[in-house]
Amino acid sequence: MQAVIRGGVALMADYLLYATERYALPILQPLADALQRRGHGVAALLVRGAAGSALAGAVRPVDVRQAVALRPRAVFSAANDVPTFLAGAKVQLFHGFNVEKRSDARGHFRIRGMFDLYCTQGPATSGPFRELAARHRHFAVVETGWPKLDPLFAGPDPLADQLRAAAGGRPVVLFASTFTERLSAAPHIYESLAAEVAAGRRYWLLTLHPKCAPELFERYRGLAGPNARFIETEQLVSAQRAADVLLADTTSVVSEFVVQRKPVVTFRNRAPKPHMLDFDDPAALPAMLERAFAPSEQLRAAIAAYADDIHPYRDGRSSERVIEAVEDLLAGKLGKLARKPLAGWWRGVQLRKELGYWGPGAR
Repeated sequence: MQAVIRGGVALMADYLLYATERYALPILQPLADALQRRGHGVAALLVRGAAGSALAGAVRPVDVRQAVALRPRAVFSAANDVPTFLAGAKVQLFHGFNVEKRSDARGHFRIRGMFDLYCTQGPATSGPFRELAARHRHFAVVETGWPKLDPLFAGPDPLADQLRAAAGGRPVVLFASTFTERLSAAPHIYESLAAEVAAGRRYWLLTLHPKCAPELFERYRGLAGPNARFIETEQLVSAQRAADVLLADTTSVVSEFVVQRKPVVTFRNRAPKPHMLDFDDPAALPAMLERAFAPSEQLRAAIAAYADDIHPYRDGRSSERVIEAVEDLLAGKLGKLARKPLAGWWRGVQLRKELGYWGPGAR
């Protein structure tokens, strides 16, 4: 275990977690917990939108120079990139499901030449990434499930219990919206949603992507009261456990929620599927909610099929499978990898500039 001195205190870490946005923290936290249960030291390099945040437990925050000095065995990234000048295997965990916001070439299946291992969430992503691995040969693929969803299925969740209690026996609806302006429901659905909150027949949990406009946050936070509560990004998994139905748009929260086999209502989804109840007129919201709370057998079957395709794991042990996959990679059990392409090297140079680090990379 490598020690780095910070403020006169030795920091010990076998593994490094890397995040560029706050929404990555709930992805990394279950993995950090699993690593610590195994006795490993864990450090976190949190930059860009994640700067100033923190992971719970004994996860040590480090800056980029300390991250280089740590020489971790592996770096786990819940972002599109990772600093290639750090030591250790570079592991992609993904920051969401493939919700078809962009073409495959620009979106979920884009290969940036920076990662040694892709830990895929389920068959829907494993197949395409294995085909890409066979073509490029500079990374391995292991289907592990997604660490973020471990808390959906593992152990008690006091916050989820608290949210259900606040509902006072009423059905619970979670509203979540993406920040992508052309896809976001938040600006369009507000009046209809506010009327539903005021009616009080159901209890609402409200959340927005951290990149949404400040004025949207102000409006939705203003709905909090006896019939609604605003949920921060770090509380989203608990909110998903507490809710019976999700109202959303093209956010990847749709897929996360469906993994629980619960109904979703989507507003102008970019690529609506049979497991969604999609609509495009805000005035239709009350009727769509009624359908969601009384799902047909056909809808239930579509939800189950989609859930099994994107994330068949319901044991809360995806983090453990990620760790085992990394150990197999480090032990050479996943085969010999080819050299990374120049595109990954160039992105590494760009990250050096962004992070303000021009010192030697770890060797």
